Amino acid sequence: MKAFFLTLLAIALSLLVVDLVVPGVDLATFPAALLGAASIGVVNSFIKPILSVLSLPFNIVTLGLFSVVVNGLCFWLAAVAVPGFTVHGLFAFIFGPIVLSLVNTFLSNYFAQREPELEME
Repeated sequence: MKAFFLTLLAIALSLLVVDLVVPGVDLATFPAALLGAASIGVVNSFIKPILSVLSLPFNIVTLGLFSVVVNGLCFWLAAVAVPGFTVHGLFAFIFGPIVLSLVNTFLSNYFAQREPELEME
């Protein structure tokens, strides 16, 4: 249970960094970041696998680059579900998930080193 909350916190903090770094991504408050983190988790768990299977022909033709579009679509869809979390523009649509992934990887590794008994996903 502690690992779940640390993962949620890592994603929420990563969203706040994305808000600072990527123009077009706006978060109103920290609770909106927490809800956004939960929304991203739900979208990535349930909707992203379906979109990935449906977009498989495009992924094959583009040698995997269409995955960036699928990630951007999931990021935007998570933002639509949360009040106070908005994504505007193509730049935010493409680079928001990339920055989120990089920062989240760094924070998850940091938390895993601080709490080695926890298995972060």
